[in-house]
Amino acid sequence: MTDTPACLRLEDNLCFAIYAANHAFTAAYKPLLEPLGLTYPQYLVLLVLWERDDLAVKEIGLRLHLDSGTLTPLLKRMEIAGLVRRARDAQDERQVRIRLTEEGRALQARAQANHDTLACILGGAEQELAALRASLAAITDRLRGRAGATGAS
Repeated sequence: MTDTPACLRLEDNLCFAIYAANHAFTAAYKPLLEPLGLTYPQYLVLLVLWERDDLAVKEIGLRLHLDSGTLTPLLKRMEIAGLVRRARDAQDERQVRIRLTEEGRALQARAQANHDTLACILGGAEQELAALRASLAAITDRLRGRAGATGAS
């Protein structure tokens, strides 16, 4: 046993708990998304488009906190898979807009079952999970505000 301060012990760090939870979520979603032919990041893109279709790549990137260098290859693979269409914006040729195809829209109903399955796995009351989401969103906002203030990313 060492004299490691509590703030430097792995199990006492919130960042590690969130990191571990992120990996656990990704692993839990993998067998649910494989039959749909989706990766977890592709699923997140679809969540954004199911809420509001016909978005600029930049808008999707802002929602998912992804840069265009990460998002563009992902969207190209989704277009090849027939889930989305990419097209230059008629008003601004510099922007690329993303629209769901019928196949992309049809996955929404199948994805609902995945959400229900995961809710059962988590087993928490909806209020508890909503409070956790709100807390994590607040933490994210504070960290992003701090990073923006210091110039870090």
